[in-house]
Amino acid sequence: MLSIDKIDQFYGESHTLWGLELEVAQRQCTCVLGRNGVGKTTMLKAVMGEVPIRGGKLLFDGTDISRLPIEARPRLGIGYVPQGRQIFPLLSVEENLRTGLGIGRSKRIPERIYELFPVLLEMRGRRGGDLSGGQQQQLAIARALTLAPRLLILDEPGEGIQPNIVTEIGRVLRRLIDEDGLTVLLVEQKLPFARRYADRFALIDRGRNVAEGPIESLSDELVARHLGI
Repeated sequence: MLSIDKIDQFYGESHTLWGLELEVAQRQCTCVLGRNGVGKTTMLKAVMGEVPIRGGKLLFDGTDISRLPIEARPRLGIGYVPQGRQIFPLLSVEENLRTGLGIGRSKRIPERIYELFPVLLEMRGRRGGDLSGGQQQQLAIARALTLAPRLLILDEPGEGIQPNIVTEIGRVLRRLIDEDGLTVLLVEQKLPFARRYADRFALIDRGRNVAEGPIESLSDELVARHLGI
């Protein structure tokens, strides 16, 4: 569904992504792993158009999106949950969800959202800033889902969240993949989360994809070499 084809990216004169390649298979969860500062978040920002690429291509369903503006990518069916959630703290839960509807055709919050995240239905009148970190993450994911994306991109959805909510987020992602046919690309530092919920993995090191494959092939040797301190 998503093909990252030999992309290069620079911050000023600093070369951050070096001919990076990655294939994200349809109706699967691909988890990108790597140490801090190796280019994982930059890769996601490049896909979403937040940072420009200097070489290579980004293909979504065979369409070259490399030069499309940021606002065009969600309209194609790409949902994005950035690191840090970035919800609107002074808006209610329901108002936060409605901000996502402006991109899609529907003006109603899909019932599926509240089915997947019943806590948001209970708290739909509360301000986003009054929610716990885990509830805010659920809200951020739900907001991305309001546009009914075909590809959902998440940057460390388990960061700073209590373990039971992390588990619930993993279960929701699997339901979306298995029941709704969603494709998921996520960056995650939690190895147990990746092994439990992902179908495929990719290891990024110094801006390059150094290993990828079925999650079952993520060996202890690869973990020690590319994720160990």
